[in-house]
Amino acid sequence: MTMIFAHRGYSAKFPENTMKAFIEAEKAGADALEIDVQLTKDGEVVIIHDEKVDRVTNGQGYVKELTYKELRKLDAGFHTTSKKEPIPSLEEFFEWLSMNRLICNIELKNNLIPYEGMEEKVIEMVRKYNLSNRIIISSFNHYSIVYSYRIAPEIEIAPLYSQRLYMPWVYAKSIRAKGIHPKLNTVTDEMIRVSIESGIQVRPYTVNKEADLKWLLSIRCSALITDEPEKALKIRQQIKPLK
Repeated sequence: MTMIFAHRGYSAKFPENTMKAFIEAEKAGADALEIDVQLTKDGEVVIIHDEKVDRVTNGQGYVKELTYKELRKLDAGFHTTSKKEPIPSLEEFFEWLSMNRLICNIELKNNLIPYEGMEEKVIEMVRKYNLSNRIIISSFNHYSIVYSYRIAPEIEIAPLYSQRLYMPWVYAKSIRAKGIHPKLNTVTDEMIRVSIESGIQVRPYTVNKEADLKWLLSIRCSALITDEPEKALKIRQQIKPLK
């Protein structure tokens, strides 16, 4: 069965990467979550996609230049009518995650800003909450995920990429990854089939259109990452996978 990963939580309906979006994704029936992490000025691991807070909050500036206390004062739900939604810390999120059975993909947002010590901080917290078998660490920074594997081989890694790779299943095996997270427009039926047959999970991003959801579900793609978990789940219930 194709797993449904809620991209930044249920981000189509709720403020992305907030506890509200994560809780609503679980309520909708998502199998897994995808989140993004960065470091504050004082070294706290927080869940936010952009390097700057401008787009997703009512504040301004780089995450790396704000302390955790300053970041928590911002409202990630400012563009909605809902109550204030603070930027979550990874610890806050893990406290909640430990009370359910969701899988979680953590994207290390260290491709543009090389946050020193990010891998160690994330891995330490994963181990603290005994979540190693439910976490996938991904990044566009492949050096970072290889390093993560070296210091924590018990935690799965998966490279993110946006350009077509030649024989990505071979590349994945070469870095000890068990899965790949390609941009949707780089995947083909054949690539998905051969990757899965080679023991590599394929989890494309970001899959929101009905036609794309139906396609990936019908060919039994390992998983898909979507802003619309409820929509994807309804289609999964209706569709009969191709033999």
